[in-house]
Amino acid sequence: MHVLIIGGGIGGLCLAQGLKRAGVSATVYERDAAPDARLQGYRLNIEPVGSRSLHSCLPPELWDRLIAASGDPGPGMGVFDERLRELMQERSNAGRTSPVESAHAVSRVALREILLDGVDVRFGKEFVRYEQLRGEVVAHFADGSTASGTLLVGADGSRSRVKRQLLPGAGQRDPAAFGVGGKLPLTPEADTWLPEVLTTNKNMILPRRDFLFTAAFRPRVGEGYLMWAFVAHSATYAGQEPHGFVLERSRQWHPDLRRLIAESGSVELFDFRAAAKVKPWVTTNVTLLGDAIHNMPPVGGLGGNTALRDASTLRDALTSGTPLIEAVRGYEAEMISYGFATVGEALMYLRLATVRSRLVRGAARGFFRLCSAMPPLRRAIFDG
Repeated sequence: MHVLIIGGGIGGLCLAQGLKRAGVSATVYERDAAPDARLQGYRLNIEPVGSRSLHSCLPPELWDRLIAASGDPGPGMGVFDERLRELMQERSNAGRTSPVESAHAVSRVALREILLDGVDVRFGKEFVRYEQLRGEVVAHFADGSTASGTLLVGADGSRSRVKRQLLPGAGQRDPAAFGVGGKLPLTPEADTWLPEVLTTNKNMILPRRDFLFTAAFRPRVGEGYLMWAFVAHSATYAGQEPHGFVLERSRQWHPDLRRLIAESGSVELFDFRAAAKVKPWVTTNVTLLGDAIHNMPPVGGLGGNTALRDASTLRDALTSGTPLIEAVRGYEAEMISYGFATVGEALMYLRLATVRSRLVRGAARGFFRLCSAMPPLRRAIFDG
């Protein structure tokens, strides 16, 4: 077996690592010209499902490097109103001692460097189309070159050309939301005024309108940063300068939240898209992974962790001894089930972040207060 992996994101590279570890030949084809062509600097929260997937796919030395490069993600998730009054604390990470079953905070750059180590990656390869011939699949690239293999895996992101050819009727959903993100370096001076809860934990800020997520990244070596993501309904934005827009929308918030936003750099605007659910298709020697099939809004770190789960699930299917088409069919059935369930979960969180009804927003804040007052209810809803 030789596997062609189209796309060198974390899902495609994790699959390549897992296949290499299992002794299966694989090559990754990435359209970027070099490994550092796109340096994505925001941290990624690896949840236990992602940790288990990485641990199963990476060789021990790379797993150890990943743990060494990771930072403490904090005890769990805090929920506050815009005046930093606590609504709830969820401590899902408390008591977890095994790195495999724990959450980890890692920069995307560091994670990608680790995933690139030792796998066969061809850069500067812009995928155009595939062709299926006599049990093989041939990938065609923009530079005129081709590559043939036993299986082709589209891991080429939310605008996947592999998906466009395999599932031409698949669509996208408009979640009617947008986001603005920024980063504040965690310097000694910043530590003097930032509230401790913002520098040690992930937090949801639930004002009477809009939404803010914060997460600190403190690597074991070097300076960390505090990232934030502001989310609002798309009807509220009319093309203003993003940084100033967030400051205007947050003018009634706690002064420390406003200072965090005001003094941050790397501020950028991003749109949200979500894949429309697809029906099972006829399985062939072409399949999909990660955002290429079930892209979702980047809330809660769900997309990256689901891509890692896809990689581990597909690797397990391909190395199970089952005939190829049967193995891929089993992977696709499982992946479609949990993948689109996760898309629905991400959209649910996004609706909470963008709902403009004061009644619904008040009910949500009351719900978190109730969970805080009733630990058994909080554990039943949030644990795991």
